[in-house]
Amino acid sequence: MLTYLMDEGLRAIADTTRRRILRLVWFEELTAGEIAAQFDISRPAISQHLAVLLESGLVEVRREGTRRYYSTRRKSLQALRVFLEEFWDESLARLKQEAEKEHRRKSKNDGN
Repeated sequence: MLTYLMDEGLRAIADTTRRRILRLVWFEELTAGEIAAQFDISRPAISQHLAVLLESGLVEVRREGTRRYYSTRRKSLQALRVFLEEFWDESLARLKQEAEKEHRRKSKNDGN
């Protein structure tokens, strides 16, 4: 299940419009109409982007009467961030290891 959510989250944030939507609903809930007003694309297109974000678990919706309010699911984004940071941390560790290996090699050659 976690792998599926990571895959869906990565697919969702791959799109510029969806990343912009996430930024819009980071600090406040907005309706689809309020979100659509920030873009030069149709409301149905925004609805499709919201559907992708909902399925990925990166946003949630709260219904109030006939209105739907969208907001960021910060825990899901945090999990995605941690997942991506693992790659960064691993790369830094490998870089450090290679730099130390190169330093030892040079020190050994300088000693001869």
